[in-house]
Amino acid sequence: MPTLRESTLTLHRPFLRRTSWRAYAQLVRLPNVFTAMADIALGWLCAVATGTPAARWPSFLLLMAASACLYSAGMIWNDFFDVEQDQRERPFRPIPSGRINRRAAGTLGALALLVGALCAWQAGVVSGIASSSPLIIALILALMILLYDGWLKRTFLGPVAMGSCRFLNVLLGLSAAEISFPMSARLYLALVVGVYIVGVTWFARTEARESNQSSLMSAAGIMLAALILALAVPVITERTNTSVLFPYLLVATGFWVGIPVLAAVNKPAPSVVQNAVKRCLMGLVILDAVLATAVAGAVGLAILLLLLPALYLGRWIYST
Repeated sequence: MPTLRESTLTLHRPFLRRTSWRAYAQLVRLPNVFTAMADIALGWLCAVATGTPAARWPSFLLLMAASACLYSAGMIWNDFFDVEQDQRERPFRPIPSGRINRRAAGTLGALALLVGALCAWQAGVVSGIASSSPLIIALILALMILLYDGWLKRTFLGPVAMGSCRFLNVLLGLSAAEISFPMSARLYLALVVGVYIVGVTWFARTEARESNQSSLMSAAGIMLAALILALAVPVITERTNTSVLFPYLLVATGFWVGIPVLAAVNKPAPSVVQNAVKRCLMGLVILDAVLATAVAGAVGLAILLLLLPALYLGRWIYST
């Protein structure tokens, strides 16, 4: 006859399994993974809009998988290197709380980097042009992830390094495009997203404690600069099928992100700043969709579908 302890464990075993999976979802910030996929969708839609025959579905899905793995790896290594800081500021995170072993997290982070690189390599193989660009970009991105998490994050170059990671992620999506889409246009699109993330990263640097108002204002100014840069995308990319909604959508994005950001500047308490950071991260999906409308037309709004799983999962999984 089972003891009371054994009966209790049997009754709660499903709950324990759910808790374990939730811990890993929290470790990789699962809701935010869809923001990385949005970068790839932006690049792929631009490739399709330029009539690139290499922009095939298998290549697109592999690039999405590569980006998701690389982003997840970045989140894992972030917690791996920040365990001592998290013990002080975020003891509820999976590693400091003991729900996930640090060594296991390191192994998972290395595996995610490897799988991400392999998916990028295969994306180049099945693209139809046997391009090595996806693999090269993925390898550089993996290196930047490790440099950011292991060292640069704690320096003044941290926001720039994170912006560089997003810059490379957009280029990873654009690697499906052939030379018919000019390199200058690719770099400019990636720059807009990269500058936006520099601002978001700067804004989030002290989210776990009381933030400095002047620092938050400077970070908000960088995000605004990214939106201003975005206005020139139709000109830089030389597209003629830009949606008439593009400038209005861009302004609406600014308000959607700006309202909680201004609230955080006025009251820089951790909860208010963290709420603004979440809005800024989800705002990246919207920004990618708006940028896509500048190059691919109204079909770019399809990227907004990635908000559904991101917002749904964000109700239960801590994402900053």
